[in-house]
Amino acid sequence: MHFCCCCCCCCFYNLSNINCIFNVNSILKISFSIVKLLNAFSFFFFFFFYCSLQKLTFQLMLAVGTAVIGSLQFGYNTGVINAPQKIIESFYNETWFDRNGEPIPPSSLTSLWSISVAIFSVGGIFGSFSVGLFVNRFGRRNSMLFANVLAFISAALMGFSKAAASWEMLIMGRLVVGLYSGLSTGFVPLYVGEVAPTALRGALGTLHQLGIVIGILVAQVFGLDVIMGNASAWPWLLSFTFFPALIQCILLPFCPKSPRYLLINCNEEDKAKAALKKLRGTSDVSADMQEMKEESRQMMKEKKVTIVELFRSPLYRQPLIIAVILQLSQQLSGINAVFYYSTSIFEKAGVEQPVYATIGAGVINTAFTVVSLFLVERAGRRSLHLVGLLGMAVSAILMTIALALLNQLLWMSYVSIIAIFAFVAFFEIGPGPIPWFIVAELFGQGPRPSAFAVAGFSNWTANFIVGMCFQYVEAVCGPYVFIIFTVLLVGFFIFTYFKVPETKGRTFDEISAGFAQRNVEKSLPEELNALGADSQMGMSRPELQHCRQSSFHPSASSKTF
Repeated sequence: MHFCCCCCCCCFYNLSNINCIFNVNSILKISFSIVKLLNAFSFFFFFFFYCSLQKLTFQLMLAVGTAVIGSLQFGYNTGVINAPQKIIESFYNETWFDRNGEPIPPSSLTSLWSISVAIFSVGGIFGSFSVGLFVNRFGRRNSMLFANVLAFISAALMGFSKAAASWEMLIMGRLVVGLYSGLSTGFVPLYVGEVAPTALRGALGTLHQLGIVIGILVAQVFGLDVIMGNASAWPWLLSFTFFPALIQCILLPFCPKSPRYLLINCNEEDKAKAALKKLRGTSDVSADMQEMKEESRQMMKEKKVTIVELFRSPLYRQPLIIAVILQLSQQLSGINAVFYYSTSIFEKAGVEQPVYATIGAGVINTAFTVVSLFLVERAGRRSLHLVGLLGMAVSAILMTIALALLNQLLWMSYVSIIAIFAFVAFFEIGPGPIPWFIVAELFGQGPRPSAFAVAGFSNWTANFIVGMCFQYVEAVCGPYVFIIFTVLLVGFFIFTYFKVPETKGRTFDEISAGFAQRNVEKSLPEELNALGADSQMGMSRPELQHCRQSSFHPSASSKTF
């Protein structure tokens, strides 16, 4: 705390003279980093205050906090490559010159840099699609432990790339760390969703998104010229991923394995009960055990669900479509496009120091992050996602109008700033955190790993497409590019309204039963009509009506949507 206060005092003391040392971009980076740091601290403060009211146990905090290190790694490696771009490009040029005796052609340099950035997403695509293979064989906790081997390998490749004068090592390191990050985006929400109690599943699920944000924050801070974003220290910047991986390796053995995995997958009831007692902080875990046993009995009726069977089975088709569409609603919402425009909009608005606009965005971001934390178990996932999508769509329309009239009406710049603030706020309410953890709630223990693989693959693929195509689409459409995102957001809103169920307060078995009931209600009338009046097994009208009622109306213990 003393260190943070000193940093803030120094920043305010030198604010009037800072232009003598840094350019505008440096000011923005420093201010954004400070605000995001305060944002993270405030989030943690409110989160642990909230959890203390919910009697969150130390063992559960340790398990969730350790798992979220993987989310931090994802965020860090997403943002770390941006700050030292010019320095790394200079390294590419020097290496090329040493090998070929001439400077690197601009087209080759552009290609190398594009590959360095995009190959991270390629690794993430393959990693996310491999989630089920790992968690079914090694379990949730051990999979996170083994995946850190990839983090160590990538840190070594990127850290020694300069000493070896090899840009190939750097690119290969980015591929490997992308593979690791893709695995983490599946392992973390899966593990957190299975160890968290039903009442805290939503609040704890948002920590995956928080870990990503903090990872990006750390990358921004460390990427400053005065820290590691310089010609001599950039290999340390890229290889820093070694240290969080080491910390996670030390802490994971002290975290319990997933009780659901132990009971349902391994049939080890005593170990599952022991893990639950640690996580819940009580010796009476009969309710949780009964719920997991019921889910296990349901699974005994089905064979193991692979990715191929996930697509083929009508039982899983609806939740799978929902999981994929929600992931796409996050990546195709236009949030990256908004950040692309924000700096220039702040400057055009006539703000003498864009740092103040950045601070304003940080304050709003902080407020709505805290709001989302408290509302997710009250308003529900579906409601927050709908509010977030609708708010983003309205904000995108305002941005389109304001950007189109920016040169004619000066005050439209301020409308643009307000629209940006609103867009970011609504993203934090719904599309930011919810798609990550709702996948764990939509599926039972059997199909859950495969579902995470497919959902993660969709998220990473959309991320890759947006990263590769946005600059070309923006060059053609200009400010009207947000019309595309508005149409997508409206489409996602309509889909969520009609197709996405509310999962708040429901057990995994109740949610799965709801989808099964939907399939029964949809298929039975078609099957009965296909039989015809003369071939309905000789059933009388009362018997046929009883058949319909027994199929459409399950027992009271099984909730439907």
